[in-house]
Amino acid sequence: ILSYGTFSQSDALRRLDPDNTGFIAVENFTSLVEHHELQLDPSKLDMLLALVQSNEEGQVCYQELIELMSSKRSSSFRRAIANGRRTLQREILLDETGLGLYKRFVRYVAYEILPCETDRRWYFHQNRLCPPPVFIAIVTIVQIIVFMCYGIMLNKWVLQTYQPDFMKSPLVYHPGHRAQVWRFFSYMFMHVGLEQLGFNALLQLMIGVPLEMVHGILRISLLYMAGVLAGSLTVSITDMRAPVVGGSGGVYALCSAHLANVVMNWAGMRCPYKLLRMILALVCMSSEVGRAVWLRFSPPLPSSGPQPSFMAHLSGAVVGISMGLLILRSYEESLQKQCSWWVIVFSFITFLLFAIFWNIFAYDLLGVQIPPPP
Repeated sequence: ILSYGTFSQSDALRRLDPDNTGFIAVENFTSLVEHHELQLDPSKLDMLLALVQSNEEGQVCYQELIELMSSKRSSSFRRAIANGRRTLQREILLDETGLGLYKRFVRYVAYEILPCETDRRWYFHQNRLCPPPVFIAIVTIVQIIVFMCYGIMLNKWVLQTYQPDFMKSPLVYHPGHRAQVWRFFSYMFMHVGLEQLGFNALLQLMIGVPLEMVHGILRISLLYMAGVLAGSLTVSITDMRAPVVGGSGGVYALCSAHLANVVMNWAGMRCPYKLLRMILALVCMSSEVGRAVWLRFSPPLPSSGPQPSFMAHLSGAVVGISMGLLILRSYEESLQKQCSWWVIVFSFITFLLFAIFWNIFAYDLLGVQIPPPP
């Protein structure tokens, strides 16, 4: 794994760790860097120097060096960099020139999502096009296709929920069909109209794709689907007569997590015009919630039943601030090793079990008059 110029791995190991202790003395490593030409990527060399300078005991774990060289940065290495003096010698990514279109986009994503310069450098160096951020793209494409199919079939592109045939879709969550479990997820593919679809698609592409590029498909899909499920379950508890359509639960989970991460790491975020962009995002999200409340309680046209609830927006935001913030702050660190992660998971599972029992028993016990399902 290690290859320093004309030195073999064993030569390098003897020079770095002559006593075979598993640790590298700072002076040995610094001397090798200063007196021999290393065939290392400059960004990795910067991180190695930062790791050496951050250690107060005057030694560096040889295994951490191996993991860096093999592109497997451990959480202990990351903490050493984060807690140390982090003397990084290269110019910041924003000043690099001569990059191709894709690398410029990667640089933009790094500054948009990550608050730490070391993390940005690492992501910029390690980023690969494969696997691509496919989850958010696939969800958006399916939502557009479903909307267009119903728009053509019903010849209606706005306020589709006022069309009785639209609410007969097997994808819509309706309290009268709550025994059909898939509806607690599938409602995210249906939308009230063109304006709701456009707002959700724009937000989840602008925020979701960069988040997925940095944090991976598993974490972002988990966050998105947790917001979707929390949205339908919250409606089934707090607004028991209302149906639900739209992907707002997942979208608001992504947006609130990103905005909370920006606020928590305000000094380290280098995305341009961050204050103006945050204000615009909050205004747009608040306007969408206000519009959903208006449609729920004061619909502009008479309809055959209650209009879709707005509670999915709020529950998605709660999921984003709780679960999502921890996911975004734990870049390249194992969530399973963090106590706070298990607290959040336990809380979500508790809410899930409560919602299941509520949907089984509470409607009959409370005598809720559910409008007949379409």
